[in-house]
Amino acid sequence: MTADNKHIITPEEAVTLHGIFLERVKRSPAKIAYSYFDTQRNEWLSLTWVQARDEVARWQAALLRENLAAGDRVAIMLRNCPAWIMFEQAALSLGLVVVPLYTVDRPDNIAYIVKDAGVKVLLFENGEQWQSLSTVLQQMDCVQRLLSLEKVSGNTDSRLKSADDWLPAKGVLLAERERKRDDLATIIYTSGTTGKPKGVMLSHHNIVYNAYASCLVFPVDQNDCSLSFLPLSHTFERTAGYWLMIGGATVAYARSIPLLAEDLVNIRPTALIAVPRIFERIYNAIHAKMDEASPLKKKLFLLTVSVGWDRFEYQQGRGGWKPGMLLWPLLKRLVADKVINRLGGRVRFSISGGAALPPKVSHLFISLGLNLIQGYGMTETSPVVSANRTDNNFPSSVGLPFKGIEVRIGAQNALLVKGPSNMLGYWNNPDATKAMIDAEGWLNTGDTARISETGHIYITGRLKEIIVLSNGEKVPPGDMEAAIMRNPLFDQIMVHGEGHSYLVAVAVVNPEVWKHLADQFGVDANKAESLRDTKVEEKIVQLISAQMSEFPGYAQVRRALLLTEPWTIENGLLTPTLKIKRAKVVEKFFSEIKDLYEGH
Repeated sequence: MTADNKHIITPEEAVTLHGIFLERVKRSPAKIAYSYFDTQRNEWLSLTWVQARDEVARWQAALLRENLAAGDRVAIMLRNCPAWIMFEQAALSLGLVVVPLYTVDRPDNIAYIVKDAGVKVLLFENGEQWQSLSTVLQQMDCVQRLLSLEKVSGNTDSRLKSADDWLPAKGVLLAERERKRDDLATIIYTSGTTGKPKGVMLSHHNIVYNAYASCLVFPVDQNDCSLSFLPLSHTFERTAGYWLMIGGATVAYARSIPLLAEDLVNIRPTALIAVPRIFERIYNAIHAKMDEASPLKKKLFLLTVSVGWDRFEYQQGRGGWKPGMLLWPLLKRLVADKVINRLGGRVRFSISGGAALPPKVSHLFISLGLNLIQGYGMTETSPVVSANRTDNNFPSSVGLPFKGIEVRIGAQNALLVKGPSNMLGYWNNPDATKAMIDAEGWLNTGDTARISETGHIYITGRLKEIIVLSNGEKVPPGDMEAAIMRNPLFDQIMVHGEGHSYLVAVAVVNPEVWKHLADQFGVDANKAESLRDTKVEEKIVQLISAQMSEFPGYAQVRRALLLTEPWTIENGLLTPTLKIKRAKVVEKFFSEIKDLYEGH
């Protein structure tokens, strides 16, 4: 380990996830651990590491009274806040297994997970969630204690208590019940786009190692701060929290996604963990603004992007010096800083994961001076497999594998992964485990990939998401959808055509862009039938085709079903991780899709 990394907690020092927390308290007791917005006092508050320890002691004391055995499961259904961490640390200290739940998930899905995992204690947030949970209580008879962070009125269930009534005023943190690195720490249910979710079993060492490997690639210290806004029920955000804890950084919890822009400016994070959708939103906003800008402003913006990209390639050692780079200090001040300051102005690096980052988006932000890094992983790998490096960044790739993680290309170009972060298996599902991990320990990611001469991984598609047309030709819908989404008209898109002679698209249009286009097409955007107009459909299909020039002729979309109502988790068309439930979309719009094939 280099001298620079002396402050980093190693897996040997931590052993368990609770061990990371204890070691951090010991090393930086008076440093700020967490910041959060108190809605009652209407101000940002913070907790030091020693204050966090004292809070964990209260939660631990209360959990002890529930007479749970090591290995019992407890669930958390909270938005990101310090209580999430306090409850988890208390549970882990007692050898309990934590099951994170999405606050936006459907009640029937929550009930399935709670029952499947045999959850004994369920912590949720408020009366609104209680109303939702009340509809499925009879399916969750395994739960012995229901806890609400806020008081719930009109309750008749004897198992329910508010956290205030349940927690003691003080507690003394007892020694960790178990300190075995390979013990089960958490079961994380992956929201499959088809079928019931599967419970991914991760050990303490799976996550400890992944967080530590992250810190070796992206070192953070006590001067760093990250704004947490991806849900902690998402493995990416959860492991990131331990990465930041290993380095000693502060985590600030964002108030909400609608207030994210304001929180970024207030908190001014140095490290940003995000999914592509966040960058795509800013990208679309920038381009919408540029569409209305004067010719001079447009030229200045394009010049900034061009010079910024040349500068990036030069810094990476892949391009030569160009005279235009002399303009960068001026262009930075006039153009680039105005965008970067919307992220707080202090971001040292930003890591994007969870889905593919569109090249046009990464190109823009990198050109404007943001150190934007794309990585790759999945819940089953705790989650990070690879990431680009700051000084070795190929933005269209998902980078190099982390230390100790092996990758190779298997049958059908599948990306295989082997290493300390691979899951223990699927909860109560040995057949699914066997299908995922072979006898030698190689985990099949289900993604197709290639590995370049430099060792960088390029994801090329998805094994299961292949459409086979009636003529036997195979097309990758994910790649096609990503291409079509380059047009801002489309907020959501699904390509369909299994067993048919041609492809169709089911698309949710952006209301603002559609209104503008409708005027051009001479139709009334406010009338639903305008989207069913034959001439409108023809023009939209032309727009789709313009984005798909890189695909072969047989992979062209011939018809389109246009919609205005977004696909959401609530209406059952998206998973909690915002993936399209293809089968559900087809089911909902079965007759309309059928009509797209009539007479052909």
